[in-house]
Amino acid sequence: MKARLWQSLFLLNSLITTEIIFAEIAKKDISDLKEQNIMSVLYQQTAAERLAGSFQTFRSAKQALDNALADSSWSALPGQDVKGKRPAIIVDVDETVLDNTAYEARMILDGTKYPEGWINWGKEAVATEVPGAKDFLNYAASKGVTIFYVTNRVIELKESTKKNLTKLDIPWDQDIDTVLMRGENNWDSNKGPRRELIGEKYRVLLMVGDNLGDFVDAKDNNLSPEKRKEIVRAYSDYWGVKWFMIQNIAYGDWEGALYNFDYSLSPDEVNNARLENLKPLRQ
Repeated sequence: MKARLWQSLFLLNSLITTEIIFAEIAKKDISDLKEQNIMSVLYQQTAAERLAGSFQTFRSAKQALDNALADSSWSALPGQDVKGKRPAIIVDVDETVLDNTAYEARMILDGTKYPEGWINWGKEAVATEVPGAKDFLNYAASKGVTIFYVTNRVIELKESTKKNLTKLDIPWDQDIDTVLMRGENNWDSNKGPRRELIGEKYRVLLMVGDNLGDFVDAKDNNLSPEKRKEIVRAYSDYWGVKWFMIQNIAYGDWEGALYNFDYSLSPDEVNNARLENLKPLRQ
């Protein structure tokens, strides 16, 4: 009788312990989610392959710029009327020109998430150059091409963004406003209206970014992963010719698409969405 009692108690204790363990495994917090980003950030910060890819993209963009300048009908904006317009290029800022992976590293180590600490990071103006960006942009400026920085940084970071560019010897126009921020002129995160505004006066030769939304409107960007791929295929003639994508595996709308762009999800829900999108292709 006593042995059976001890056996029952042992089994009960085992069940309780197991439930506690599974509960701890299932329950995710912000720190857990950021730790999942370690390898992505390490790749961005340390991989020779990332360095090579970035150099490669900007070298190709430089060659394409020469082609664009030699062809007066050339435009990177689909359907643009180019007659009588001055040459310009449109580039994103974060992870296209300025490398913020140090901020990503801070979030991993501190167990925080965006936007916590983002404004302070931006005001530090210590982001490094995305490899190859400075040489490409200085080459464009030397050819008389106006460079527009279309960024979803908030207007509060406008002056510190210019300061950061200046510290890195990256050119920006001192005479006209070419650093166009989210929050200015009622602009939201959709970059389409800003591209249209630039296209009214300038022939846009090339566009460079790290996110699909740097090239297409929000309606074609804020979609499911598969539909976003369909948009990329629809513009297949532009990639590597007029549009140049910098690889950013640390963050972006590719991730938002996994969650249907619902950023109110709990850490557990985010973790589950990530797992559900894995494709092991088992038989």
